Amino acid sequence: MKKVPYRAQISTFFGIFLVVFLLTSNNILAQDQAVVPAEATEEAADATAGGDVAKGKQLFNQNCAACHALNRKMTGPALANVETRLAEDEGLDKEWLYTWIKNSAGMIASGDAYANKIYEEYNQAAMTAFPTLSNTDIDDILAYTAAPPPAPVQAVATAAEPAGGAPTSGITNEVILGALVLVFGLLVMMLYLVNATLRRIAEANGVVVEKAKAEKRMPIWKAFAKNQFLVLVSVIFLLLASAYYAYGWMMQIGIDQGYQPIQPIHYSHKIHAGDNKIECKYCHSSARVSKHSGIPSLNVCMNCHKSIYEYKGNPEGPTQEDLANGYTNEFYTAEIKKLYKAVGWNEEEQRYTGESQPVEWVRIHNLPDLAYFNHSQHVSVAGIECQTCHGPVEEMEIMYQYAPLTMGWCINCHRETNVNVEDNAYYEKIHKALSEKYEVENLTAAQLGGLECGKCHY
Repeated sequence: MKKVPYRAQISTFFGIFLVVFLLTSNNILAQDQAVVPAEATEEAADATAGGDVAKGKQLFNQNCAACHALNRKMTGPALANVETRLAEDEGLDKEWLYTWIKNSAGMIASGDAYANKIYEEYNQAAMTAFPTLSNTDIDDILAYTAAPPPAPVQAVATAAEPAGGAPTSGITNEVILGALVLVFGLLVMMLYLVNATLRRIAEANGVVVEKAKAEKRMPIWKAFAKNQFLVLVSVIFLLLASAYYAYGWMMQIGIDQGYQPIQPIHYSHKIHAGDNKIECKYCHSSARVSKHSGIPSLNVCMNCHKSIYEYKGNPEGPTQEDLANGYTNEFYTAEIKKLYKAVGWNEEEQRYTGESQPVEWVRIHNLPDLAYFNHSQHVSVAGIECQTCHGPVEEMEIMYQYAPLTMGWCINCHRETNVNVEDNAYYEKIHKALSEKYEVENLTAAQLGGLECGKCHY
């Protein structure tokens, strides 16, 4: 019997595998596993002399933020370090601020020089009086205006964390993937060596390994072509499938479900209707009384954005999905600047310049001219929510067409939706008659004539 040198090869293989595994384990264990949070504590800021910064921030947002910002002029002056600036520039103490915040109109009427100067500088726009604020509340607000701004580490910290918010492990995905690839390679090598060793053992024992010769058979396509029944069935199947897919393709002509164009000014329904809970009909007010929902005027936008000149985002910062799509605070702030340019708004002087530019919005929902649809009939009379046809707009970053808006889709809705006749004298008589006719308690829109051609095609 011939000597087969397989034991030495296997021993060498396992020795190499053990050394590589130990080296890989050392590299993995050498990763830094301690994750130190980089969150800055607010205790030092809250301990600002003269007030509580955290409470002051809350009071500022509730009472002052509509007209004032810390570092820029708005409807009123910037308030960063206002107490120090007034003391150094005007010689006014905190008592003056107490009186001014609680009763600004009284100070103006009394002839106070600086009060009248501010009144004239800001186009005689009287400041709202806050008599309910105590001196302690005002001290807290002043402490907030004097506190240093927080370090801008929010977006970096959020980007470094996984979507679940859990701290990252020291073992990265690349290291784990590399270890798995190494183990797979070693397994393949081990199988190859085992196969080679078994072949040597077989040769040493006089066993001849022969490859099975493939039996020559008729090609499958020739066998298929000779079977006339299979050919006939296949042809019929292909014709029916082609007709089915051709019909389906033709039925999609003119249907724009999922249409999602890019608008000249990015408008996030997710932020406005979702995060800020703004009602749809605040912007699309004509949906209550008109056939069309209408495109809101830019003046509607400016009702809020005269004061909201930058996007500060959610307190927890942008999500991983937002960062991946480029939806950062800076991105949204740049879109607000586009709004200012279009409407002709001067941020520094807080006035309209008269140099406006039209915004070429791209229409998303568009019915053919042969179809009649009245928003007021559905919104005001039927009481249908906007989401029924337009989908979860409060979750849409970019608006898209949610429903197919086909005739069949509308007819199904008329067949399934019951008409609300409560407190509606118009429907009382006809509802009673039709309920007796159809022997039902509730009537659908279809039973009230919602399937008549002339209702939608006139």
